[in-house]
Amino acid sequence: MHWLAAPGGALARLALQRGLGVVYLIAFLVAVNQFRPLCGERGLLPAPRFLRLVRFWDAPGLFHLGYSDRALLATAWTGALLGALVVLGVPDRLPLGLAMAIWLALWVLYLSIVNVGQTFYGFGWETLLLEAGFLAIFLGTPAVAAPLPVIWLFRWLLFRVEFGAGLIKMRGDPCWRDLTCLYYHHETQPMPNPLSWLFHRLPKPLHKVEVAVNHVAQLVVPFGLFCPQPVADVAAGIVVVTQGWLVLSGNFAWLNLLTLVLAFSGFDDAALRHVLPLRLAASSAMPLWYAVALLALTAVIVALSWRPALNLLSRHQIMNTSFDPLRLVNTYGAFGSITRVRREVVIEGTDAPSPGASAKWQAYEFKGKPGDVRRRPGQFAPYHLRLDWLMWFAAMTSPYHHRWFVPFLVKLLENDRPTLALLRHNPFPEKPPTFVRAQLYRYRFTTAAERGRTGAWWSRELLSEFLPPVGLGEATAGDGFE
Repeated sequence: MHWLAAPGGALARLALQRGLGVVYLIAFLVAVNQFRPLCGERGLLPAPRFLRLVRFWDAPGLFHLGYSDRALLATAWTGALLGALVVLGVPDRLPLGLAMAIWLALWVLYLSIVNVGQTFYGFGWETLLLEAGFLAIFLGTPAVAAPLPVIWLFRWLLFRVEFGAGLIKMRGDPCWRDLTCLYYHHETQPMPNPLSWLFHRLPKPLHKVEVAVNHVAQLVVPFGLFCPQPVADVAAGIVVVTQGWLVLSGNFAWLNLLTLVLAFSGFDDAALRHVLPLRLAASSAMPLWYAVALLALTAVIVALSWRPALNLLSRHQIMNTSFDPLRLVNTYGAFGSITRVRREVVIEGTDAPSPGASAKWQAYEFKGKPGDVRRRPGQFAPYHLRLDWLMWFAAMTSPYHHRWFVPFLVKLLENDRPTLALLRHNPFPEKPPTFVRAQLYRYRFTTAAERGRTGAWWSRELLSEFLPPVGLGEATAGDGFE
């Protein structure tokens, strides 16, 4: 079975496994910290209610056996432990079958969480982690040769991530074609980071260069992944550099980190030794059952790739979609359209007996999304602040389009501790507010002169009322809010 071995693939396998272990660890810790207030038994979108409405095959996972918050915590902590073991390299010292079982357990545990996470787990990087995690089951250990089919399937995944993102841009917003999207995007992206203000203030000709380089990196470079070395090395290196640039300019959860990890599939050992000065024994062993599993995996992925490949060629391309319930082969893409104006929903509360003109309103502060104009944007990625991201989407539409929004206000009116733990600041620590409301603001980055004069990172102006004042009785009764 020597033809199934990837010559010079030992370091690529090591980097893929350790990198995926890090991402799995982060993802499970996010679930430990955030899942219960978002989708737990008393969450904004309770998983038990969701499970009563869906069939197993529509959302396969362990929680069809019964959901409880304790079961969720056990699942998430088990996944975090297994992810930590992978980072430490423990599976490398185990028999091949047992090591594969650890990777399978990681995939099943995270699939179970994602498939009951509803809107809060509807991001493309969830399916990306699941697809990469499934392939990782078959990467093997140092006791067997690095599997060539799996390395190439990782490259095929990376190709779809990059090429799909490039195509959705060219088919989407005209500003990608005239190279002006970054006039706005650093300011209007879901969650700016500490350097986003500086990126936004770069000269406009440099913004056009950024977009042009992005097009080359996503529409041309991915084809190099399927070329002989050193072309594949160069293509993978460009992916690493461009993803690093995105890490510097914004908070996109683990999307960029995971894409960067996938890029290691494009390198061979000779290139990777420049950054990973390790000498791994080159094994050529490959048990027959393992070789059969590799061939079966390849056949399944090739068959399931038909619809995602057609989607890439379609003028009606869709992004971040799964065509199978196990999320084995998916479509990807991001920011096909760009918002020119940043709108933010600011939630305020008052302890006044009525929400009249004399009421004093105090704002709730979120951990990541803009609020206080003097607070510098923080760095959170690769950690994922799910509620903050959903607040960005909420500002684009109406509160009535988001089933979680009014339940969120109810939790604030109850001073619900798990929900408040998702926030940076609760202005009512002693007793809950009597009313809450939501205001819609336009935010923009300050100029250098404004920041020097005021110390503020943002300037804002009130646009409209997003949701009128509501008390606990009205919110829990619905009153047309749902």
